[in-house]
Amino acid sequence: RWSLQGTTAIVTGGTRGIGHAIVQELASFGANVYTCSRNQMELDECLQQWKTKGFKVEGSVCDLLSRSQREKFMDTVSSYFDGKINILVSSMLQ
Repeated sequence: RWSLQGTTAIVTGGTRGIGHAIVQELASFGANVYTCSRNQMELDECLQQWKTKGFKVEGSVCDLLSRSQREKFMDTVSSYFDGKINILVSSMLQ
């Protein structure tokens, strides 16, 4: 089994469908993952599930269709990962 220990990943739309599965898979291999969702309740539920499994996942609410929210999200993620991002997965749906 291979390892993603020490790597960082952003997964947009990580609370549903394929995005959710990708967050889980990356985190299960040891990646430190940051995700976003438009829905705070869904995000909170997913973050709780992932933390219960011991995964290193954080997230914030963001509507990626909004330029100002995208910019704030990227500032937050950049600060969280000290500017180091290894993996980017865009899984948002309109």
